[in-house]
Amino acid sequence: MGRIFISAGHGAGDPGGKAGGTTEAQEMILLRDQIVPELRSRGFEVLSVPDDQTSAQSISWINARTRSGDVALEIHADAYSNPATRGATVFYIANNEERKQNAELLLLALLRRVPQLPSRGVKPDTATGVGRLSFCRDTFIPSLLMEVGYLTNPDDRFLIQNRRRDIALGIADGLASWSRGGGPSPDPGTSPTYPPINININNQVYGEKGVLINSNAYIPIDLVDRLSIDLTNNTSVRRVPYQGVVYVKAIELRSFNISVAWDNATRTVSLRSILPICPGQLDRIMGYGNTSEVQLIMFLKANNENALAQFPDLPKLYREEATIEGVNYDIAFCQMCVETGFLRFGGDIKPSQNNFAALGSIGGASESATFPSARIGVRAHIQHLKAYASLEPLVQELVDPRFRFVTRGVAPLISQLSGRWAADPQYGTKIEATLRRLYESAGLL
Repeated sequence: MGRIFISAGHGAGDPGGKAGGTTEAQEMILLRDQIVPELRSRGFEVLSVPDDQTSAQSISWINARTRSGDVALEIHADAYSNPATRGATVFYIANNEERKQNAELLLLALLRRVPQLPSRGVKPDTATGVGRLSFCRDTFIPSLLMEVGYLTNPDDRFLIQNRRRDIALGIADGLASWSRGGGPSPDPGTSPTYPPINININNQVYGEKGVLINSNAYIPIDLVDRLSIDLTNNTSVRRVPYQGVVYVKAIELRSFNISVAWDNATRTVSLRSILPICPGQLDRIMGYGNTSEVQLIMFLKANNENALAQFPDLPKLYREEATIEGVNYDIAFCQMCVETGFLRFGGDIKPSQNNFAALGSIGGASESATFPSARIGVRAHIQHLKAYASLEPLVQELVDPRFRFVTRGVAPLISQLSGRWAADPQYGTKIEATLRRLYESAGLL
């Protein structure tokens, strides 16, 4: 049984968002301060990450102290979502089945103590807005990130503030079970032993073995070189020396347009560098989409089962309208998913406005633009994207109210929409992460 690290998230003066007269950091510190003594009373050794650490510093603080058998949890309470969103979820590193089971254990323990808190299920970190969670990826020991609830939702906020003790007990229950299941810690000074795994690259068996570290697949650095990926100056990808070979975590190669999958039955990590789409064109707004209408429908329903109740033809409309103007409909569709929360809306824009990309009106109006139909709303979205990404004239009659205010061709890439379309500096990253999820769900990445 190893030690337990707990981070309350958002340190170094970052409140992590404010809602209902409180901040995320304030609430999570209060919660953490009830979890820690509870676990210690049960005989566990618990290390609490200092509150003055940034996110990166918290991870470094943990990594400097870890031993085999330890586990780590970071707790959050989202304060940025619309008031209709609520519930608890636990994020785990993608393609790690054991970590997924750990997340389910932790979430179930919490819900047993506080059944009034809705479950949003456990999710891989690729399902987050930015496509990866540093706490799950960069922490050396097994780690999870829990969203306890949403401060922006009055019901969740009430539970977080008034059922704090029960929430702390539930998290402590889950951490205790997880820590006990991690196995005994090795004797100090002994070298770790990692089980070997098979490697398949582009449907061919690779001659060298990888290793399994904390249930994550690691591959030899030599294979990374063969994939024409240069990690020489990349310090964000962890290297692990083992028996004379340097290994890197396979899942990190997704950032270099390598498809990564895991087959638990055969203990094989599968890599694909030969993809049905051109990775170099992935972020170019002008171009052609790669998915079918059915694939768009399935992706939307997988993220919101009620998404198509009001807009059943939306995937078709995006394919048709974007193709006419030469815009990549996959990118436009994913931007719509980011802007509307997969058609949940819930913010300032109402579904009846047929405004799928938060387009503004003109003349100083306080409300966002409204369009007479879903097709016209999609058309305006496509035209606004084309204004940013191209100097070519429109094919169809202008319906975008702010088309003429855009400096034409200033943002041909998704990343260049950040700070322009939306103030969020990670806006483009969120769209691209959603696009990758779409292509992975369609078997294209």
